Amino acid sequence: MQQELLGTSGPYDTLGPAGGAAVGADAVLAGLDPEQRAVATALHGPVCVLAGAGTGKTRAITHRIAYGVRSGVYQPQQVLAVTFTARAAGEMRGRLRQLGAEGVQARTFHSAALRQLQYFWPRAIGGEVPRLLERKVQLVAEAAGRSGLRVQRTELRDLTSEIEWAKVTQIVPDDYPAAVLKTGRDAPRDPAEIARVYATYEQTKRDRGVIDFEDVLLLTAAILEDRPEIADRVRAQYRHFTVDEYQDVSPLQQRLLDQWTTGGASLCVVGDASQTIYSFTGATPDYLLNFRNRHPEATVVKLVRDYRSTPQVVHLANGLLAQARGQAAQHRLELISQREAGPDPVYVEYPDEPTEAESTAHAIEKLLAQGVRASEIAVLFRTNGQSEVYEQALADLGISYQLKGAERFFERPEVRDSVMLLRGAARAGSDPLTADAPDLAGQVRAVLASRGFTPVPPAGSGTVRERWESLAALVRLAEEFEAARLAAGGAADLAAYVTELDARAAAQHAPAVEGVTLASLHAAKGLEWDAVFLVGLSEGTLPIIYAKTDEQIEEERRLLYVGATRARVHLTLSWALSRSPGGRASRKPTRFLDGLRPGSSAPGGRSRGGRGGVESGVERSAGRKVRGPVKCRVCDRTLTEAVERKLRRCEDCPSSMDEALFERLREWRAGQAKKQGAPAYVVFTDATLMAIAEDVPASARELALISGVGAMKLDKYGAAVLSLCAGEVPEDESEGDQQGETPGGDSGESDEPA
Repeated sequence: MQQELLGTSGPYDTLGPAGGAAVGADAVLAGLDPEQRAVATALHGPVCVLAGAGTGKTRAITHRIAYGVRSGVYQPQQVLAVTFTARAAGEMRGRLRQLGAEGVQARTFHSAALRQLQYFWPRAIGGEVPRLLERKVQLVAEAAGRSGLRVQRTELRDLTSEIEWAKVTQIVPDDYPAAVLKTGRDAPRDPAEIARVYATYEQTKRDRGVIDFEDVLLLTAAILEDRPEIADRVRAQYRHFTVDEYQDVSPLQQRLLDQWTTGGASLCVVGDASQTIYSFTGATPDYLLNFRNRHPEATVVKLVRDYRSTPQVVHLANGLLAQARGQAAQHRLELISQREAGPDPVYVEYPDEPTEAESTAHAIEKLLAQGVRASEIAVLFRTNGQSEVYEQALADLGISYQLKGAERFFERPEVRDSVMLLRGAARAGSDPLTADAPDLAGQVRAVLASRGFTPVPPAGSGTVRERWESLAALVRLAEEFEAARLAAGGAADLAAYVTELDARAAAQHAPAVEGVTLASLHAAKGLEWDAVFLVGLSEGTLPIIYAKTDEQIEEERRLLYVGATRARVHLTLSWALSRSPGGRASRKPTRFLDGLRPGSSAPGGRSRGGRGGVESGVERSAGRKVRGPVKCRVCDRTLTEAVERKLRRCEDCPSSMDEALFERLREWRAGQAKKQGAPAYVVFTDATLMAIAEDVPASARELALISGVGAMKLDKYGAAVLSLCAGEVPEDESEGDQQGETPGGDSGESDEPA
């Protein structure tokens, strides 16, 4: 019954990795630095670990748990490690398995609470647990309508977030207006109206017998508070708690944690107040900063050795926090890089956003040519709305990219099929495919060869390459898994690897896939890359325009700090002086770089030197210069949207496009895409083909003036496109006709955003 509550698979039979020999407790401490070792050996709480970015906090706390298990101080079933994302929990479980601490639970707050709620609900309340509402937006929309409010679709997300904030900060609907006034919160609309929607939303849930994710925490905490016998069972089950990212806990999560740990349970918390960036969701660093006040006997360990970033990146990161204000700033950690010196951060100023995006894509192209893997490069921005222009710029150069939060790795068809094949090979034991491969990675390569894996990647950057990258990620994961098992004194076989894949799939802990990452600064938390481009660093964007209070401004500073500390070696910081080409250069670089970028002065201080260290961004598109605002060719309105600028007309204005030419271009593009094994947009986007069909260029110079036709594409496709514009058949098109290509052969495949 206790195991049912925990979700464990059974008694803990061995202190060694599955299938391997037990390893002594002291072996777990090998390779830890003095501070990490102090964390790992502080087995009795309370313990507070103040861990700076890149200092190996996950390594320290997982080794602490493993050391406790191996030394016999902890029973694995009595340990619960709590974090904030399924990905982080999955990574922690994976590390604990490799360290031989199987049976330890690593879950998010919501996952741990939901298991307890499901287990105890029949005893505490009776009947079945109410159905969990996966997405609350639709119900919020209904509540707004029932409250007599007309809410735009774009407002629904803000309304939903506001209700979530109120619930995690334990504010009931009647108290919401006063809470907004007290906290200085910038409500998305009249607080009295939000309170009415909030109350109606709660009543609608009750009427339908459903609960949301915040209710999971609230109900679990309430049951533990109201039913001492249930609380005693939970406290008897869990005796050792570890809370990662403790600076991000909300009042509601802390309330639940207090119930879990009451009665003498050992508690270890880990966090960094300088990485508090989710206060808008109700997170607060107060519990971390005041931990010593609540637990005077606590052991406090500071991790400041940065193993991730070069001294140049760390120097910038420390400089960002040196100017910070407020309580979190008083507890900042001065990082000390443990890496060899690298290149200085690069500061670049651009005339407009499209030029910034295009130049960033070309800089990425150079890094790729130097051997930096695409999966080790990231473009980070303040808001998700900034991604489109970077998607377009990378697509124009044929560079693969992945949007953070896109399709889940383990749900891809080729990954599902591959895992099924690997499972079959593991069951077969002596699969002929794997007979000649003595090592795990070789066996995985042999099995995946039947799905198209080859040692050398295919040409192009489209669907075929994406499938190959998925398979390559599984091979790399097998190599890492095998190395980790061998280092721990165990062995790795296909059966153990498939178990690892199943565990990762359940936690959505995906391996890295080749492709430049595009992500918001918030989404980048907890990740790292060799090269990071921090873009759009201008006043009004960072800090965001609606950050008005001192604390809101300081959180924006911490957001930039988080972005900078994602970089291992290469760090580029850029901003644009205007939104669109030819616009008024009225923007200024973010105040957070004052005193750090060359030529700037610190607040109240003196300049750090000449402007020489700040590069001036240049136009990169086939030598063209945009000397004024882009005007609509039909109505003369100034154009701001990317697609409209490409077409040089408003989207609603009449088009002069040659429809027949457009279809010929699409047919030709389909053939090119098929040859390359790439999606159609990698050749040219629909918007670029429309612009070509409207302008009908007669020369390479005229073709180069069309947005989306860079120098590389001009060299590669220019002759064929000009032949089509002249009504001729390109030399390579006749082959496509013989192979059965038909007009519109790309089946209307939609492009990436133009």
